[in-house]
Amino acid sequence: MPPAVIVFDVNETLSDMAPIADRFADLGAPRQLAATWFASLLRDGFALAAAGSAGRFAALGAGVLRTVLTGVSLNRAIDEAVEHVMSGFADLAVHPDVGPGVRALRAAGLRLVTLTNGSVEVSERLLGSAGLRGDFEHLLSVDDAGVWKPARQAYEYAARACDTDVAEMLLVAVHPWDIDGAARAGMGTAWINRAGVPYPDYFTPPQHTVTVLTELPAAISRAG
Repeated sequence: MPPAVIVFDVNETLSDMAPIADRFADLGAPRQLAATWFASLLRDGFALAAAGSAGRFAALGAGVLRTVLTGVSLNRAIDEAVEHVMSGFADLAVHPDVGPGVRALRAAGLRLVTLTNGSVEVSERLLGSAGLRGDFEHLLSVDDAGVWKPARQAYEYAARACDTDVAEMLLVAVHPWDIDGAARAGMGTAWINRAGVPYPDYFTPPQHTVTVLTELPAAISRAG
């Protein structure tokens, strides 16, 4: 049976976050520091989730920026630097495969929602700018779940919001940690491996692996 609802991660899965590195370069910081910052942001969000707490993406992002930019020679004050990086999320675009992939999934009669560790507002801007907002039934955030993915409660919150069972949903993400969390919560999973890297063998493997989103409708159809 095909899933009733497709659940999309947002940051990096739908959005192309490469321009965030440009924001670091604008400050006079190394471009590669963007990857360190984002990984550290996720780490701290996961740590709060493991401790039974939560934090908002923007607050954690700003706090971690102040840490990773410490000791870096910047061309502006730290407050201005933090604002410059964080405001970059408002200007992100979707990956080229997202529009055609989303429309193909909708044409197949599937319900589409997002579930992000970020804010609903960022998802609204991203999908609105791409002309895709109308293809999504709900834009969901863990802010309303009370805990970040990959905690089980985040995926269960999405199921409640969609008035369906978690087993009837399929998570689409580029992050293996998200795939693993959704699988452990009982969701189906699809990994978009745009980078062509190996999937970590310590995580639950995805049910579907595609290199671009446009391959997913056929993969779901083949699985029956």
